[in-house]
Amino acid sequence: MGRTLLRGLFDSGAITRDQAWASAKSQSSCDAASHELGIAVVTDYRSRVPHAGLILVCVKPKQASRVTAELKQAGLRPDTLLISIMAGITIAALESALDNPWIRAMPNTPCVVREGITVICAGVKASTDHMAHAQKVFEAVGKCLPADESYFNAITALSGSGPAYQYLIMEAFADAGVRVGLPRQLALTLVAQTAVGAAKMVLSSGRHPAALRDDVTTPAGCTIGGLLMLEDGKIRSVLARAIEEATKIAGNLAAGPSLEKEKRNDFEK
Repeated sequence: MGRTLLRGLFDSGAITRDQAWASAKSQSSCDAASHELGIAVVTDYRSRVPHAGLILVCVKPKQASRVTAELKQAGLRPDTLLISIMAGITIAALESALDNPWIRAMPNTPCVVREGITVICAGVKASTDHMAHAQKVFEAVGKCLPADESYFNAITALSGSGPAYQYLIMEAFADAGVRVGLPRQLALTLVAQTAVGAAKMVLSSGRHPAALRDDVTTPAGCTIGGLLMLEDGKIRSVLARAIEEATKIAGNLAAGPSLEKEKRNDFEK
């Protein structure tokens, strides 16, 4: 996701390559990212931190305490804006580790093709200008919306994890197409473009999906037959339960000790 965001920023002209640097855990990852992005990518970024005006924290939740500790030790300026895309790590936890302006974000993988959706919320010290900066970052790879942090577990489940559910549904439809005689690539192309078109109709028409569905459903036609089979399989309930379960798991990602406590434990060890 870090590479995706940087590519979007470069391609949109929001920043130039000489304004950016990045870091990765291994030298091989650094070399690959540097070659791909055309910027400095290093394992030891501490000397660069004091000069940074904005830092994107694009790591796994379990790496939060290590990264925040390293940023603090590297001489992070108190006015540097920090943007976290870590699932389950609350702003309160982040602010307890670093007393900087924080913005929490939840992007999704379609950012890779500039069709992502990202939701952002501001920490206590984040200003409207900070939010505008964050919005500019994520609008380089899709759409960006503000939302209250209380919604973030559900957002993580719905749009963060959502592409995986869509891929599973598309895979099932493509398999069904093969089952009734279509070549696999043709079936997959039909399914994927149908999904793109249906999504655009929802976004552009302003009509409820149920109304759009009715437009396709003629009396005694094949569509109503297929819809009844889906309802027999309780597809609504299954999909809703999937989101409910993912929301619970997203909430539990933040159930561990605070970042401050984790740092003390690491120091004691």
